[in-house]
Amino acid sequence: MRIIKAAVLVAAGTMLSWTPARADTVPEFKGNDTGGIIAYELAHRVDARQLAVDHCASYGKVAKFLAVDAQYGGYVSFACRWVPYGASNQPLRTLY
Repeated sequence: MRIIKAAVLVAAGTMLSWTPARADTVPEFKGNDTGGIIAYELAHRVDARQLAVDHCASYGKVAKFLAVDAQYGGYVSFACRWVPYGASNQPLRTLY
């Protein structure tokens, strides 16, 4: 009985060692109606402020930037807020 358990353990160990370890992929831009994050690498290539403004304007809100983690693997975070009181116009979404 011990030999069978040991053989099963060895077989399971070799099968697990053959499978590659995969890291989960993270999108460069992700958000919803309350805010979102933009990868720091993407913020260097495109206008991160315009991405956030367009994203929040699609929900009828304005963007407020919260933090920047300026390192490899970092991000730019923003929140989508309602239009401030007294503003007569809704936010505009720019189309290019």
